[in-house]
Amino acid sequence: MSLFEVEGWAVPTSIAVQNKKKGKKHDEAKKAEQDSAAANNNKGLGKKGKKVKSTEIQDLFEQHIEGKVKPAPVESVKPAPVPAAAPAAAPAAAPAAAPAAAETAEPKKAKKNNKNKKRKHDDQDDKNASASATTDKKPSKQAKTADTFATVGISTKTKLTPLQQKMMEKLAGSRFRWINEQLYTTTSEEAMRIMKAQPEMFDEYHQGFRSQVQSWPQNPVDTFAEQIKERLQKPIGAPGGMPGDKDGRIVVADMGCGEANLALQIKAIEKKVTLPKKGKAARFFKKPKFEVHSFDLKKANERITVADIKNVPLPDESAHVVVFCLALMGTNFLDFVREGLRILKPNGEIWIAEIKSRFVENDTVDFVKVLKSLGLFHKNTDDSNKMFIRMEFFKPNKEYIENRDEKQRNRKRFIEEPEELPKILLKPCIYKRR
Repeated sequence: MSLFEVEGWAVPTSIAVQNKKKGKKHDEAKKAEQDSAAANNNKGLGKKGKKVKSTEIQDLFEQHIEGKVKPAPVESVKPAPVPAAAPAAAPAAAPAAAPAAAETAEPKKAKKNNKNKKRKHDDQDDKNASASATTDKKPSKQAKTADTFATVGISTKTKLTPLQQKMMEKLAGSRFRWINEQLYTTTSEEAMRIMKAQPEMFDEYHQGFRSQVQSWPQNPVDTFAEQIKERLQKPIGAPGGMPGDKDGRIVVADMGCGEANLALQIKAIEKKVTLPKKGKAARFFKKPKFEVHSFDLKKANERITVADIKNVPLPDESAHVVVFCLALMGTNFLDFVREGLRILKPNGEIWIAEIKSRFVENDTVDFVKVLKSLGLFHKNTDDSNKMFIRMEFFKPNKEYIENRDEKQRNRKRFIEEPEELPKILLKPCIYKRR
């Protein structure tokens, strides 16, 4: 026993040393609590200080004097549990401000992690979307064809170099020439079947056609429009005037109309017509009332009716003018003329414009003979244009035909062998291969 040891009251040395260490740690923790509380108060007060409400005195006393920890909110992160063996010496027994700092720091960290996860998720979604776009949304064959064979002046999504643009024009030109050859070397029925199976071919053809027209000195459609203007200077139905009814009604059938530009021009002409108010002939003039029927293999716009022009949906003898403007394309083009003759009224007219090179040696004599044999009368041929020939035929009325037949019967004629019709009337318009 030592000097101060008393029996029954002696404390082992190891326990005494342990208690001394615990007391020292407790003092350090308490001092750290006070320092942290003071710093926290200074942060809250600022330079000018902060007024404390009477209701907060009890909470502040328990927190800073008695060392009680303020319970954390429900949504906050719970602090790690302190071992029961050493409640006073745990370093996590931080000042009251520590849980608050943990509460603010940990949600921020969690929020940042959520943002990073969301960003990664969005990036993955973008990758998946781009992958699906390249696999599932491939451009169709028709779209590729339309873009590849786009003609001059049609904008593309990507900016092309001059060399690329030139190559695109060559491709478009070759495509146009191929379609053109198909239309001239097949029947109208076959052409109708092709256009139904591949409707984009119609657009490709007319894109190429527009490009060709730009180099022409004159468009035959414009020539026909000018002819209508001139003939409206005379009364409708009069010699030299437009054929039509007495009330001014004029029915026009545009066979193989393309994009129906003639119908547009006729509508503009109708609006601008002015009738003479003075003179003897003024009472014979009537305001023209045009009715235009445009037929082709595809409905490119609302003005067009889809039809094979060897069989159009018009009644017999219902049209005053039937127009074939570069439209005698199929190998059965005489069927087109017969159909025009069917829908044509007596004294009505058929207007034809064709390329000169289609006629054998630029001679229209045989062509005119054949159309006369169908029952038409030849009025006029205009070959003044370098590229085109225009012809006008009319359908005689019954009285005219009866008088003609009677004159022929009264004539003394020798028995002659019927003249054979030429095998080739119109050559197909085929461009040179390049």
